[in-house]
Amino acid sequence: MASLLKAPSFFSPLHQKLNYVSFSPFTNLPSKYYHASTRNGRCHVPNMTVKAQVAVEGGVLDNESVSINEEIDYGVVSVHHVGILCENLERSLGFYQNILGLKINEARPHNKLPYKGAWLWVGSEMIHLMELPNPDPLTGRPQHGGRDRHTCIAIRDVSKLKAILDKAGIPYTLSRSGRPAIFTRDPDANALEFTQIDD
Repeated sequence: MASLLKAPSFFSPLHQKLNYVSFSPFTNLPSKYYHASTRNGRCHVPNMTVKAQVAVEGGVLDNESVSINEEIDYGVVSVHHVGILCENLERSLGFYQNILGLKINEARPHNKLPYKGAWLWVGSEMIHLMELPNPDPLTGRPQHGGRDRHTCIAIRDVSKLKAILDKAGIPYTLSRSGRPAIFTRDPDANALEFTQIDD
């Protein structure tokens, strides 16, 4: 089954001339051609050659090979922060600080951006709360946050968080798979998952 894709910007030299790229899937490739691996804490994607049909300036070049980077390695370390939109920063801080117990990162600039915001520590990463208009609908979202865009936070004890949410009267759902995880929403209907991890 072939799919039709617009040329991505990483095809820079051909970008002005390239109309489309049609990729055909491979069926009998050894796994070394498509299996990503991790070395030294970095994700490595092996060389991948795909058969493509490229339309260039009205002419079609059949069965040209397009070689995609031998190895994609630009030093990915971790997720630095997740941006979450809110209607009212103070209300959101009440939830994230008083219910979830997250602490503000005072070292991050709060007054250098043209909107109100706050940076909250989540382990060694952060949530950036931003008081900005939300383009997403607040109603009609799935009841279970696992079926919506969500931020997942690793925690040590789901049962303790469940008790905290019960005491605060905040609704939640448990993981449908039975694993120790709980889903809830912040005051702006942003879905949050808390998954229990063991050392």
